[in-house]
Amino acid sequence: MEKIVVVGSLHYDIFVEAPHRPTKGETVTGIKWYPKFGGKGGNQALAVAKYGCNVTMVSAVGDDAFAKGILQVLEKHNIDTSYIQHIQNTKTGMSVAIKDDSDYEAVIVSGANLKIDNNIFSENTLWDNAKILVLQNEVLASTNIAAAKAAKQRGILVCINAAPAMKMEDELKDLIDILIVNEVEARQFTNINIENLDDAKKACLDLSKYFKSVIVTAGDKGVACCLQGQEPWGLDVHKVKLISTHGAGDCFVGAFCSKFATTNNFRNAVDYANLMAAQHVSSDHNDVVIEG
Repeated sequence: MEKIVVVGSLHYDIFVEAPHRPTKGETVTGIKWYPKFGGKGGNQALAVAKYGCNVTMVSAVGDDAFAKGILQVLEKHNIDTSYIQHIQNTKTGMSVAIKDDSDYEAVIVSGANLKIDNNIFSENTLWDNAKILVLQNEVLASTNIAAAKAAKQRGILVCINAAPAMKMEDELKDLIDILIVNEVEARQFTNINIENLDDAKKACLDLSKYFKSVIVTAGDKGVACCLQGQEPWGLDVHKVKLISTHGAGDCFVGAFCSKFATTNNFRNAVDYANLMAAQHVSSDHNDVVIEG
């Protein structure tokens, strides 16, 4: 199997289900709570592994009980954890999320995720046989830049899912081969309000001035793509019964990168990821619960 390196966040999520999310000053009696594996880096690593590639994860955890549960989940999914750093006197990243029937809201505390030692990217064994580096925005920009530089020096493609939305440094932009954003993130980059698939294609074309390959996932409007110097194209959504959109973005990224790593066919990989995301939102996908 092909190998993908994922650099990003690991969170111990405390997930609360409630009849509705509280308004200002309101106390709501919840239905249940459970500890859940999270962090965009961790979630995308699981998705890459699910769709058929070997995964090496680079991140950091603290010296608390949360770290053990997170590492057990990664190891259970056959993800290489040997490059995950253990930071003393630091708490593992975590979040608290409140979910009702319509959506959820969360508060993230990054903890150890912001203390990754970038010297790890000089270790050649980390990059052995790697095809793609996957990044997100839940670690320091300096970490993403250091990882991307090391990957580019070795001829490895760099893909960033620029989420959550924030300004991207020019130094990092110059290192990116594939940009994946949703409609909110695309709007932040381009100031284009995405109300339909044509708007998403316009955003893709605008972003392709700065990035070699661009994918905009626009929810129920579809997916738009553009390769630098070419005309954008779009994919309609698959008609499915929606159960939950939770985790759809991470599913798309994992499916796309796995398929692209194995086929080197961009359009085919986008088609595949679009289908896998549709299956994801229309199924009773269970959260990865941390045991113990």
